[in-house]
Amino acid sequence: MSDSYDDDAEAEVPVPDGGHLKVLPVINRRGLHARASAKFVQTVEKFEAAVTVTRSGETVGGRSIMGLLTLGAAQGTSITVVASGSDAEACLAAITDLLANKFGEDE
Repeated sequence: MSDSYDDDAEAEVPVPDGGHLKVLPVINRRGLHARASAKFVQTVEKFEAAVTVTRSGETVGGRSIMGLLTLGAAQGTSITVVASGSDAEACLAAITDLLANKFGEDE
């Protein structure tokens, strides 16, 4: 596992007024692959919040499996998640838990 976390990730990502930003490490062995991306989208869709995900300067919508896959977020990288809207904090907490629990994958 490499330690290629982007310490400057927050500075590169605009946050809407009232929005919340969190830089999250991708710790599961297979990274943000198809199944993990689907679980990410399923989690986001439980909320009304608008969500974007950024890695290495590329930003995609948090409701797009294909978009998430294009980020190429492997184990040891980090993603910057921005959520805005009335339930943004709860949405960001759910996403944080999902990544912390390795997308529920057995490794």
